[in-house]
Amino acid sequence: MQELSHIDKNGKAVMVDVSEKDSTLRTAEAIAEVHLSEIVFNRIKNNLIEKGDVLAVSKIAGIQAAKKTSELIPLCHNIFISSIDIFFELKEEEYLIVIKSFAKTDAKTGIEMEALTAVSIAALTIYDMCKALDKSIFITGIQLLSKTGGKSGDYKNTGAVL
Repeated sequence: MQELSHIDKNGKAVMVDVSEKDSTLRTAEAIAEVHLSEIVFNRIKNNLIEKGDVLAVSKIAGIQAAKKTSELIPLCHNIFISSIDIFFELKEEEYLIVIKSFAKTDAKTGIEMEALTAVSIAALTIYDMCKALDKSIFITGIQLLSKTGGKSGDYKNTGAVL
């Protein structure tokens, strides 16, 4: 285990000073799962939810959330996002929607939190748009799949639940 970079010598939380770091190309991929009932899954699949196109709205919500990550997470740096996209896979046999994000930047710090925030908010948006039909919808598996760039190097989650 490495030392925590957001803790000072007195054990207090601090924002990491990245001013001396070089900007490098960095990417991150994250994932989340939304578990649904058969009825809700089929309504989403056939675009029959009264509030609108669930996947389209969730995608936009996730992109917007990624852009606001530093406002939501106190010690997270505000970085320029070169690219963020969100993808949905509907797994009919499990009544499951798998959400993946891919984010890219050329910055002094990583973009993992933006990728994770994107899938988290996309999943919560699905819940919000469908909760009138079924409040037992649940979200699992939010995790970082991979990251590239920066001082710590590349990371690939080999133990991903999915």
